Amino acid sequence: MRFRMIHENFNVSDLETSMAFYEKALGLKEVRRKTAADGSFIIVYIANDETDFELELTWLAEHPQKYDLGEEEFHLAFRVDDFEAAHALHESMGCIAFENHDMGIYFITDPDGYWLEIIPER
Repeated sequence: MRFRMIHENFNVSDLETSMAFYEKALGLKEVRRKTAADGSFIIVYIANDETDFELELTWLAEHPQKYDLGEEEFHLAFRVDDFEAAHALHESMGCIAFENHDMGIYFITDPDGYWLEIIPER
């Protein structure tokens, strides 16, 4: 038996803002979307050509406020081929939340406060 990870879900309070963030910060674009007939939810899958793994952004009409992420002790990691350029982009966006210079990594946060780890190719 083999299992393959296919997507991660983040619930978001403002779908358009989140999609714009992920496209600018990480180059992720919409792959497909599901919209409830009654308008109660929209699910958008975003990805890039580097992997078949997708990030699922879920917007719920009855939850317009940001989500309580608890102690934020989780993250999604991205490996980047040009670490310095990525850092400069994220610095200009003002989304760097934490840098670990000893490990050579940093974390950015999306509009809802989800942490995303940025790792250089080694």
